Amino acid sequence: MRYLPLFAAIFAITPLAIDMYLPALLTIATELDAPIESVQNSLSIYLAGYALGMFLFGPIVDRFGRRPILLSGLAGFVVFSFLVSTSQSVEVFIIYRFFQAVCGSAATVVIPGAIRHFFGKDTAKGLSYVSMTMAIAPMIAPAFGTYILMIANWQWIFFALIAYALILIVVSFRWFPDTDGQQTNSSKHPPLQFLGSYKAVFKSKACHPYLAATMLASLIFFTYLTSVSFMYMDVFQLSKEQFSFYFALNVLGLILVNFINTRLVPKLGSAKILVASSLILLALTVSFFVLNLVNAPIELLIFSLIMCVCLTSIVGANADSLTLQQFKQNTGTASAVIGTLRFGSGAVAGPALVFFFDGSLVPITTLFVIAGIMLVTVVLIGKKVGSRTPCLN
Repeated sequence: MRYLPLFAAIFAITPLAIDMYLPALLTIATELDAPIESVQNSLSIYLAGYALGMFLFGPIVDRFGRRPILLSGLAGFVVFSFLVSTSQSVEVFIIYRFFQAVCGSAATVVIPGAIRHFFGKDTAKGLSYVSMTMAIAPMIAPAFGTYILMIANWQWIFFALIAYALILIVVSFRWFPDTDGQQTNSSKHPPLQFLGSYKAVFKSKACHPYLAATMLASLIFFTYLTSVSFMYMDVFQLSKEQFSFYFALNVLGLILVNFINTRLVPKLGSAKILVASSLILLALTVSFFVLNLVNAPIELLIFSLIMCVCLTSIVGANADSLTLQQFKQNTGTASAVIGTLRFGSGAVAGPALVFFFDGSLVPITTLFVIAGIMLVTVVLIGKKVGSRTPCLN
């Protein structure tokens, strides 16, 4: 579908904003005369801001339409990206990063609803296509950030994000599809019905297990993302070159499984794929846990880890699809709920790992298994509930 590259480019603004500045963390900490831990916490703050923005802008999208919120969000992202580059203290840096994330969420919250409009019951196929395309962003973002640091200071990383957002504004203004006409109630929501939009989503019992599945799969993914440097470089004692290789291999795996999902969804449907992928993910988390206990070779541990992360993408895409299929209207609010739970999970993953940190993989592997067990439980509940619950509104 011709709009998918544009959807993916808009969605990619989040991984770019998260991953591009990672190579500059130590440099930023030095220049702002702050502990590295404070600058690292800006990642969790960004995810929290993104989750809050999703919550705020979902119903607003349903009321005012996708294009105005998309363009406003991108414009705000430009403003706060510039303000981040002017930061003179870590406290100011974190505050501006928070609002940069809020604006970024306004831009991306419109995408799942637009995909739902075009793909209908095959929404998971569209989501997988977008995920497959945007997966390139986290693979190239750290390298691009490193290259910028070789020729300029860290502020230019955020200037690059500004340039990217400005291009998106121009392209979106010209080519973003007008799908708001089909949202029959999007212009009829008075401001006081903000919470009413969420009530319309949460009253669907069929959504609850799938929303929980999204949250649990995201918890595994963001646990990996938060701890991958520690696992690869501290525990496995890999070089920077080996770290880059395995990280890129993981991204390629994400692209591959999303492509496979696009082929399977029209044939099997999201519900069957969600059950199967959740069971496989549980088996993989248990495998990762056991392999760590028996001190298995590093290659087996890394392979098991990569497979776990790849399966979270299939689980997430199909769980999101089954949630969005419950709604012909309020798709912006439904997307906001999905995004808030997903990135809210990411925001708590870092602090949780710090709290249970003991210098080993045990807290990580244990969290994987617990999330895997809970995931299979809610998915099986969703299978029963979803089979007798009709599509809402």
